[in-house]
Formats: sequence, structure tokens, C-alpha cells
Amino acid sequence: MHPLVIMSIGMALVIGMIMWLRINAFISLITAAIVVSLMVPNESGSIAADAISRVATAFGNGCGSIGIVIALAAVIGTCMMDSGAADRIVRSFMNVLGEKRSPWALMGSGYVLAVPVFFDTVFYLLVPLARSFYRRTGKNYLKCILAITAGGAITHTLVPPTPGPLTMAATLGIDMGVMILVGAMVALPAAIAGIMFAGFLDGKLSIPLREIAGHTEPEPLADDKLPGLFISLLPVVLPVAMIAINTATNTVAQSELRTVMEQRAKLAGVTLDTQSKQTMDAAKAKGEKMTRSDALKEIGKQTVAESGSPGAFSDAQQYTEVIGNPNLALLISVAIALFVFVQQRGPSKEEVSKIVEASLMSGGVIILITAGGMAFGAMLKVAKVGDAISDMFVGQDEAGMAMLFLGFGIAALLKVAQGSSTAAMIITSSMMADMVVGAELPFNKVYVATAIGAGSLIGSWMNDSGFWVFSKMGGLTEAEGLKTWTPLLMVLGAVSMTVTVILANILPMAG
Repeated sequence: MHPLVIMSIGMALVIGMIMWLRINAFISLITAAIVVSLMVPNESGSIAADAISRVATAFGNGCGSIGIVIALAAVIGTCMMDSGAADRIVRSFMNVLGEKRSPWALMGSGYVLAVPVFFDTVFYLLVPLARSFYRRTGKNYLKCILAITAGGAITHTLVPPTPGPLTMAATLGIDMGVMILVGAMVALPAAIAGIMFAGFLDGKLSIPLREIAGHTEPEPLADDKLPGLFISLLPVVLPVAMIAINTATNTVAQSELRTVMEQRAKLAGVTLDTQSKQTMDAAKAKGEKMTRSDALKEIGKQTVAESGSPGAFSDAQQYTEVIGNPNLALLISVAIALFVFVQQRGPSKEEVSKIVEASLMSGGVIILITAGGMAFGAMLKVAKVGDAISDMFVGQDEAGMAMLFLGFGIAALLKVAQGSSTAAMIITSSMMADMVVGAELPFNKVYVATAIGAGSLIGSWMNDSGFWVFSKMGGLTEAEGLKTWTPLLMVLGAVSMTVTVILANILPMAG
């Protein structure tokens, strides 16, 4: 069966079970994942013996990658709400910007915070502020959570050191400073367009704040009984700072390593691009598939093995990777948030236990649905949906504007197919690398990367973990999520692509 047919059946199952049969999203996603897996035969053409177990493995891998972060972030959010910390931050925003501009403050916060951390974590940390704002004003709740989405989603897909843009820059051979600068230039107009569109949706749709199941929010405290601004911000700022230190160190360390790699290649009388191609050709001769990014990693390992650590930042990585691990950073943040809650509310041990338990239960539902979506996406990968989409473009040797739209289109197709923007960016940039490297483009390769990033925002639906984080943590139904989250990300992607085309023409930076 053709991979795209399998993908269509899987997508139809998910939509039909959730939207029409009203079956729980986790059950729907796991069912679709199993059906897709069963339709992928083994080498002999029969049903694979591990068809079911590989779904469970993919689900476990999904839980392992996001489970701890989501659970801890859920506790942080609840503690910030109950202690009054979230309320303090919102009131401070409103005092500085005015009540009408609070959604802009939330958008700006998401824009900055999503640079070093994943969007899911940023939304978890900021959504209590939107809920607190609504409790104070009684309006614009949808605009606030969409504002967080607009700011967070756009830098997540365009600005390093977020993993997707970081990998694209390395794969396509783009200077990291250029990627950060141009990515931010493309992201800002898109974020502004996003918050304007959020205001439009807020006026059209009547979506109120809904209580989180199993948790009753207390009445807001008086101003003089709220915690200070610094301690209120600390659970949000500290983990971001810890993760940012690690990403910054890794970025500089990679730059150090690349410099040494280029010097060694020059001494050997070749360029690094030539050396990476030779490594890929050697792997191909052995029947192995290797991307340019994989080849550079292999050359990097050889360089370190033969020359030792390339610099001070590389030596520091062993420490910053521990300090900046999101799981550790958020665990420390949980301790601070719990401390503030205890200091402000003076609860008994039993009350603290109940608060934490309720938070973990609500986070557990998100973990199940998110990991289920990741398992579904993994089975589509097993079905070689990505390869099928890639084959549609084999033989294409386009340059100029056509190259931008090719990257945009492939990323959008992959986003719809498997749900992850990061995966769509990494796969598409690997597919485009051979066409971009050495091509005579009339603009800098960075615009190919931003076009891919823009495409990775198009077509977000129920196999995207961000969709479920937004819907469940925001208190929206699946249908409301499709009416708000999906079109907002399409606006972000369309505006990003438009800005990319404009900048490629007026600021090509070719050469």
C-alpha cells in the first residue's frame, strides 16, 4: 500500500474517532497508530511481528522525552496560580503597559522564552498568566492564550538555539549569527500579525475560561498579600536561564569545533563541504543512508578523537548539559514555586499533597495524549511517508524563488503528516541540503531555512503535541482548537513566508 494512502487512512481515523464518534483523543491516536503500523508490512510482505510492540515503544519514547517536563510544568503552573505569583506578574504587566496591552506582554514573553526552550514548556509556564488576567478583567481570554501561542510558536521555528532552526543552520551551512538575526527579523512581523489575528478570533468566538478538572482556583489575593515580583518571576525565569546557558555554551562549542574542522580540512587540501560529501559517499557505498548533518557529526567526532577538545566552551559542556537539562531546571523551579505557595498560603502538608496530586493528574492526561500523537507520527515515519513525499520532488533542480517555495511546501506536507515542526524542519533541510549547497542562489541560504521554518507551521492539527497542550491546558475542546490554533499557525506560516520572500529580494545578502 502506498505510504500516502496509509497516511490518509490514519488521518481519517483520528479525525473520525475524535470529531464524529467523540472517542477520547488518546484512544483515537493509539488506535490510528496501531492501524497504520499493521498496514506496514515486513520484508516478506506479511504483517510485521512487532507491529503492535513498536507502537508501544514509540509511545514510551514520547513519554520519555516530554513526560517529566509536562508533569513538572503542570505543578509550577498550579502553584503560581494558587500562591498569587501569576497574579503578581499580570498586575505588574498591566501597571507598566496598561490593561489593554497585557496580551502584547504575553506575546512578547512567549517570543523571548521560546528561543531557548520548547514551545510546550513555554505555554505551560505562561498560560497561568492568561488565566489570572481573565480572572481580573473578565475578557480577552482567547486573545491572551493565542498571543502566547503567536509569540512562542514563531521563534520556536525560526530562531536558534531552538533545536529545529539550530539543526537547519548546521545542515544548510548557514552562519549561526545570520540565522539568529534573520530568523528574528522574519519572526517579529509574523508575531505581530498573529496577535492581531488573535484579536479577530477573540471577537468572533465566544470561548470562556474553563476550570481545570479536579482543581478549584482560589479567589485572588489583595495586592499587599501577593508575593514580590522577583520571586514570582523566578519559577519562569530561572529554568529559562539555566537552559539558555546550556544552549549558548553548546552553540559556541559547536562554532569552536567547526573552526577546527575547517582548519583540518584546509590542511588536507579540501573544503569541509567536500569532506562531508566524501563521508556521505563512503556511507552510501556501504549501503548506509547519511545526511550532511550526520556527516558533519561524524567528522566532528573524528576531530575530537584525534585533536582533543577544541576549546574552553567544549570543556564546559559537560557541566552546562547537566545544569541546563530541562528536567533538572524545572525540578528546581517546582521547589521554588512550592516554597512561594507555602509562604503565601500557609497550607497544611495534606493540602500541599492534594495540590501537587491534582496538578500531576491534569498533566498526566496531557502526557498520554501528547505521547499518543507522537506514536502516531512515528508509525507514519515507519510507513515511509517522509520518503514518499521526498520522492515527489526527486529530480527537481530549482533555484531562486522556486527553491524557497519548494522548501516551504515539503515542510508543510511533513508537518501535516507527522505533526512535529522540529521533525519537519530537520527532515526538509536534509532533503534540501544537496540542492542548496553549491547552488548559485540570488540570496543567502538563510532564506531557504526561514521558508522551511514557515512551512513547518502550516497544517498543525491533532497529531501535533502543541495542539493538545494548547487545547487541554487552555481549556478548549478539540473543535475549538481546530478553529483557533490551526488557523493562527497558518497565519504565522503565511506571514513568515511572505516576509522571507520580501527580504530575499530587498536584502539578499548573496555571496
